[in-house]
Amino acid sequence: MEIWINPACSKCRSAIGLLDAEGAEYTVRRYLEDVPTEDEIRAVLERLGLEPWDITRTREAAAEELGLKEWARDAGARERWIAALAAHPRLIQRPIITADDGTAVVARTDEAVQEALARGKS
Repeated sequence: MEIWINPACSKCRSAIGLLDAEGAEYTVRRYLEDVPTEDEIRAVLERLGLEPWDITRTREAAAEELGLKEWARDAGARERWIAALAAHPRLIQRPIITADDGTAVVARTDEAVQEALARGKS
């Protein structure tokens, strides 16, 4: 299991705390320092079953600068969104946990972290 985090994020710290409390084995990826490639973002989106705009933090300064709220949210715009996430990783929703069963969750709640843990045990 891998968790993409920003150490300054309280939800990330909470997720790590839950993983530790459960004795889970996981790898931490500080995605602002170890920036995911476009291919890695595509793979995580596939695992999440989401589109790039679904995991984009649209209230970040970079989102405003790029005008993301005005961007189309359709198949034709998908690659543009993925490129923006790779170029501006702060826009990626966090934390994201990739479970051992090949799925992933945006772990912003305790329930989502528990879901990832359950998937890792199955």
